Amino acid sequence: MNDAAKAERMVQLCRSLFDRGYSVGGAGNVSVRSDEGGFLVTPTGSCLGRLEADRLTVIGPDGAPRPGPKPSKEFEFHRKLYDVRPEAGAIVHLHSTYLTALSCLEDLPRDNAIRPFTPYYVMRIGYMPVIPYYRPGSPQIGEDLAEAARRHKAQAFLLASHGVVVLGKDIDDAVNNAEELEETAKLLFLLKGEKLHYLTDAEIAELGGGY
Repeated sequence: MNDAAKAERMVQLCRSLFDRGYSVGGAGNVSVRSDEGGFLVTPTGSCLGRLEADRLTVIGPDGAPRPGPKPSKEFEFHRKLYDVRPEAGAIVHLHSTYLTALSCLEDLPRDNAIRPFTPYYVMRIGYMPVIPYYRPGSPQIGEDLAEAARRHKAQAFLLASHGVVVLGKDIDDAVNNAEELEETAKLLFLLKGEKLHYLTDAEIAELGGGY
């Protein structure tokens, strides 16, 4: 898929996320690796539901933005993750309802915010480390995400009192991961107070998961 097709697909999937309530207003940002070694990025202040393929921010292989819209200020933590995870082809950052609600809870287990209770969470995400709260745009978010990505093979990271950052091999994979993760968080809240059957270590290992 060339960069023009990647841009069109990125816009299509971002609009789908917005239309289904995974993002509101100007919240959230998305990036995709370009063929030439740079990135396609949602512009600063943009709405995921109102993007245009020819108005995405283009970051060149040298790391400098090309003429046009400025990138989201949070692209810096995307860049840090790409540096650590060369296999990642796209990153989706959302303030989706259930994952953001989860991120606001006190005393979340820092190594894994959701103890596995469905196989799909394990197969798509693995587990989800929690990054401490920093103001949006803080460089420390990127530093902590990069460190967590070095230590963990997880495909998602929960930013405390903020939202979620999800990786994928391409934009479709990243969005699929984000959708499955939001559904898992929703189920967790729906089942609150019920006795959950958590997957055993053996069941998690059978699915290819584990820390």
